[in-house]
Amino acid sequence: MLLIAGGCASAPPPPSKPLDACAIFKERPSWYKATKKAERKWGTPVPVQLAIIQAESSFRHDARPPGRVSSAYGYSQAIDGTWDWYREQTGNRRAKRTNFDHAVDFVGWYTDVSHRTLGISKWDGYRQYLAYHEGHRGFQRETYRKKAWLVRVARRVDQQAKTYGAQLRSCRR
Repeated sequence: MLLIAGGCASAPPPPSKPLDACAIFKERPSWYKATKKAERKWGTPVPVQLAIIQAESSFRHDARPPGRVSSAYGYSQAIDGTWDWYREQTGNRRAKRTNFDHAVDFVGWYTDVSHRTLGISKWDGYRQYLAYHEGHRGFQRETYRKKAWLVRVARRVDQQAKTYGAQLRSCRR
């Protein structure tokens, strides 16, 4: 009986249509509330939040990077040191990377820091993703220039953010 109860408390599977913002929010209304809250708090548009999370974890709460030893984990794929920095800076000491609300708040916070320290527009999914993936110092050193695969992913993130934005303008909330 205890195992059954424990199974019910697990995080939901990824949305059935992860490239459709309207379908995501229809399936997970609480995610809409969380992304809007993060948008109000940090100024990072919902489409950019979604595109980063989609690229990082495909909306899997327990995602880990394939084939690499890394502390990256959860929806946001934040590494331990950056997650600890977020918790310290925001006072959200109980934040968990497996909690979608916390993950989008993290994305909002991180992109806000990128905006304030690097001057990257919060609407610029391409450059925000490069700074997100490489870290602020890596972005400043342009380490992504030697990673053609990462530049391709960043372009996809930017395009997906634009697609999510168009979808959200067309669906009824």
